Amino acid sequence: MKIVITGAGGQLGKELIQLFKEEGYVVFPYTKQQLDITNRTKIKEMIEKIQPDYLINTAAFTQVDLCETDIDQAYLINGIGPYYLACEAKENKVKFFHISTDYVFDGEKIEPYIEENYPDPQTIYGKSKLLGEELALTANDSTTIIRSSWLYGHEGKNFVNTIKKLAGNSQEIRVVHDQYGCPTYTKDLGIAINKLLTRPHGIYHVTNSGSCSWFEFATEIVTFLNSQTVVIPVSTEEYGLKTPRPMYSVLSQKKLNSNGIFLRNWKEGLHEYLKKEDDENGH
Repeated sequence: MKIVITGAGGQLGKELIQLFKEEGYVVFPYTKQQLDITNRTKIKEMIEKIQPDYLINTAAFTQVDLCETDIDQAYLINGIGPYYLACEAKENKVKFFHISTDYVFDGEKIEPYIEENYPDPQTIYGKSKLLGEELALTANDSTTIIRSSWLYGHEGKNFVNTIKKLAGNSQEIRVVHDQYGCPTYTKDLGIAINKLLTRPHGIYHVTNSGSCSWFEFATEIVTFLNSQTVVIPVSTEEYGLKTPRPMYSVLSQKKLNSNGIFLRNWKEGLHEYLKKEDDENGH
């Protein structure tokens, strides 16, 4: 079985390459330097040449603040790119999977979001990602959309690595306590994506189970590291973010679970991640 992974230079892309190779797939990874997903001709040539069974798009413009100023680029990469990929996948009878985000919701609910909830993104990042979902589903009705949140993986810029670094050289860290979500380890997301290859197409919410605030997330990291750094809870208003973030973006596992896929609690995933990072750094 042949599988193409776009956005292969990102933390999820790297995780998927390793996972699918171990699963015995022939993997064709493409970084943004190797394949511009906003160039339909290049996508067409690639798919016709490889004739893959599956195409997984992890490529995205994810810098939330930057999306607000680089609007054209955000819509091009997050909106038009997935559309082109979905079109060419349909043309060549390739199963298409696209990674999306909790940012498609407004974050005003107080209970976990299900797949059928009305999306109402509040940022350019969220709006461009929603456009990508809608265009991909319109172009190719056998598309699977996977929404995830608070992602962290090895060899990437992410919240866990930022807190780890700060815990090593700061006496205190200020972290937002009134935004809630589901931290998700790329390894666990990868395992779920592998299982979704054989499940019915559609939209799925995929995160580790459980939920927490950014403050609780940071506290868990610092505690695990046995760091003396003090984590100080602050409100979103006090913290003063340039671009609004969803206040509550916990995604429901119900549909995923009903398809026989269960992800472990976020704390278990985090502990394994931190231990592996520690081992790889020779500690």
